[in-house]
Amino acid sequence: MRVTWKPHEEHGKLSTADKKELPDSAYAFPEKRKEPMSDGSHVRNAIARFDQVKGVTDDEREQAFANIQAAAHHCQVNMTETHWQELGKKPHIPNSAGKG
Repeated sequence: MRVTWKPHEEHGKLSTADKKELPDSAYAFPEKRKEPMSDGSHVRNAIARFDQVKGVTDDEREQAFANIQAAAHHCQVNMTETHWQELGKKPHIPNSAGKG
């Protein structure tokens, strides 16, 4: 998956107006403009909220994961996950333990 994220020099808490000024390339989900990643704090937030993002396809999640990995590397955020299905409190990996 091609990374679309690019560093953007906007740090700290982002207001709604600030978010409107960010380019699409500053978001984990660029087409939906969801999960801005302008610094390490925002990258950690995108990782933590990944499974809470609604209205996106698996392809968009794969794209977002590639963007999050690039942003994490740039911002020196430790990320151990290697697949998007591993992110969040409710991983997107089917769990057979609860079936039966």
